[in-house]
Amino acid sequence: MLTRIHRSNLSKLIVNLTALIILIFLCGLSVSYGSTNIGFHTVWQSIFHFNPDLTGHQVIQELRLPRTFSAALVGSLLAVSGAIMQGMTRNPLASPSVLGVTDGAAFALAIMLAFFPHVNGLGMTLASFIGAGMAVSLIFLISSASRHGLTPVKLVLAGVAIGTMLRAFSSIISLHFQLEKEMGFWLAGGLSGTSWTSVKLLLISGTIGLLIALYISKSITVLSLGEEVAVGLGQNNLAIKILGVFSILILTGAAVSIAGVVGFVGLIVPHITRFIIGPDYRWIIPTAAIFGALLLVVSDLVSRLINAPFETPVGAITSLLGVPFFLYLARGGGK
Repeated sequence: MLTRIHRSNLSKLIVNLTALIILIFLCGLSVSYGSTNIGFHTVWQSIFHFNPDLTGHQVIQELRLPRTFSAALVGSLLAVSGAIMQGMTRNPLASPSVLGVTDGAAFALAIMLAFFPHVNGLGMTLASFIGAGMAVSLIFLISSASRHGLTPVKLVLAGVAIGTMLRAFSSIISLHFQLEKEMGFWLAGGLSGTSWTSVKLLLISGTIGLLIALYISKSITVLSLGEEVAVGLGQNNLAIKILGVFSILILTGAAVSIAGVVGFVGLIVPHITRFIIGPDYRWIIPTAAIFGALLLVVSDLVSRLINAPFETPVGAITSLLGVPFFLYLARGGGK
């Protein structure tokens, strides 16, 4: 029995290491390819022997490296956030974009851009946290107050309704204050404006959110089996849910403040991760972080190459993948 467990853990470790190696290779491709292709030798030289007098080195250091790191971090944060949501709610359709959490964060950003246009990046990130928290509170309040209480279907319906409402409010604010260009970036999802400051904000927020997620990962595994089972095992479900929601707010708020509304990463990646890794959230969370980074780095690379030299919003690329996957799950294909 112990030998079988060790083999299982070894296979999961191999999956993670393989995915990590692929991620490093894809990051290299992302840095090298774009509106102007740069050779791998130049990329290597710019990282380890930076010459500020060379334009290629400047492009890599100031534009492509922070963008690639931001893509990987945003993908990781959204994927882990979706995994936590699906585990806590036992709802296969739960994700930050489907349940309107990203729309809440974008709504808060619209208010900040309209009334506090000169706020710095930290202020925008804090606004995203508040907006995401507001959306989560409204969704759980509405779905819990209905007859027969909170159910997975009611959670999705409330999330879609609240997300649509907040998205409409964001559009109204952007039209009234002539913020179409600024809000267009946030609502479409993109990484063109990222910098090393963006990477630092994502690293700080992501570290806090991921540590909380890993701390409660074993409890989420128990909770995903059912609340009655968790209570029977002596688990404090309320405390776990509070920590889980706090982690979701940090992870989603940070991701939206940097990249805007990038949909379906938190829906697709947890399902793929569970299919490969199994139901143990102690493995699901770190694996989902790597797979989420893989998905968004690839999506960002495609968004730059599909219509070069123009950029396609990365949110459009993830939606092309996510909508069919969502319909498959909605029809019961994900059991």
